Amino acid sequence: MEHLAHFTIAGFTYYEGAMVFRKLKVGKALELRLDSDNKFDARAVAIYYKDSKLGFVPRGENRIIYKLLTLGMNKHLKTTIQKIDSREHPESQIMVVIHLIN
Repeated sequence: MEHLAHFTIAGFTYYEGAMVFRKLKVGKALELRLDSDNKFDARAVAIYYKDSKLGFVPRGENRIIYKLLTLGMNKHLKTTIQKIDSREHPESQIMVVIHLIN
């Protein structure tokens, strides 16, 4: 397992994060999905907890992740919650880590 990226979730305040915040715990698995209809970023990668959209991989971090997803390598990406701090600004409350696995 190799570290690929870590970041806070972009756009967390605009999606369903507040509705599922109490269910989110350090170590919980998250899902990455391409958001090809995103008019703001052609390489947008959305982050989901089950069926709830939490936000996006930040634009500065999504280039490699986008490429891996378009190549169908989602099973080789392990995305988990690394840190939660409810005292932070909502855009900085959830830290995510992505590892590349064999």
